[in-house]
Amino acid sequence: MPRYADRMLADGERVALRSRQHWLAPLVRGRTAWAILIAAVVLLALNSNLNQGAARDIFGWFAFALLAISLLWLTQVFMAWYSEDYLVTNRRVLKVEGILKKRSADSSLEKINDAVLEQSVLGRMLGYGDLDILTAAETSVDQYRMLAQAQTFKRAMLDEKRRLEEEVYQLPGPPLRAAPEPAAAPAAVGAAAATERGPRHLSSDEITKALGSLADLRDRGAISAEEYDAKKQDLLGRL
Repeated sequence: MPRYADRMLADGERVALRSRQHWLAPLVRGRTAWAILIAAVVLLALNSNLNQGAARDIFGWFAFALLAISLLWLTQVFMAWYSEDYLVTNRRVLKVEGILKKRSADSSLEKINDAVLEQSVLGRMLGYGDLDILTAAETSVDQYRMLAQAQTFKRAMLDEKRRLEEEVYQLPGPPLRAAPEPAAAPAAVGAAAATERGPRHLSSDEITKALGSLADLRDRGAISAEEYDAKKQDLLGRL
């Protein structure tokens, strides 16, 4: 049976990476429930040493009530964690949360400018971190707390963004700050690939988005003004 997030994928959309919060997240989120569980166990142990009577019965029922509440609470916390689905696709980053009532949020790759990853010492050891996805205005549009495979998730997202810029808009699309510098392809191979692919006609919306991406690359110094003007004329010629 397909998962909820899989049913939200569009035609031609593929999943590059799937993740969720680290397994430590439900332990931290359920710390109050864990404290109640420990208290209930302690009360039950103390209750076994009391003499028979009404006080022992009341004390015992209270301890059992705390035990039941803590177990139900922890079950809800772990089910919520298990229901999480964080996807990197070739078009967007998708977050799905909720057990019965689902909540989904996505960030289009073309609108992502960068991603800030913070990891503590323990996070680096266990492979989790806090990831903030930023727009061109350096505004956080989505946050992932205690994300499992944090570095891999960020790298996959930036790789898919670069791929989208190259394949859809045919931009030079250098990697963002966190992406590794790719090895330069031989000139003959690049020329052959460009010949096979060939220019294609673009819609006005695609041209507008492509020009915006080019302007951003120019402003960041990734391409020169001459390269920007040449690519601009090429794009306008493909209307």
